[in-house]
Amino acid sequence: MDTNLKASLKNLHAKLAVTGPVDEELQDLLQQLDGDIKQLLEKRVASPELSTTYGLAERTQEISAKFAVKHPQLEPALRELGNILSSMGI
Repeated sequence: MDTNLKASLKNLHAKLAVTGPVDEELQDLLQQLDGDIKQLLEKRVASPELSTTYGLAERTQEISAKFAVKHPQLEPALRELGNILSSMGI
C-alpha cells in the first residue's frame, strides 16, 4: 500500500508543479501534510506493527475541500491521496 501512497504523492507534486501559484496558507498545509506522511512512512518501516493513526486522511480531505474552490484541477489528486490514507487506516 505504501507504493500507492508514494505514487499518489508524486502525482500531486507533479500537478502542483504545473498549476498556477497556490496561496501561502494552502502551500503551508500541503508541506506540513507531506512531511507528516513521509515521517509516518519512515516510522512504519522501522516499526511495521505501528497502529497509531494521525488523522492524515481527514486532514487531506479538509485540504482537498479548500483546494476544490481555488484550484479545482488539484482536488482529484488530493481526494485520491485521502482515499489511500483512509484505506491504510491513517
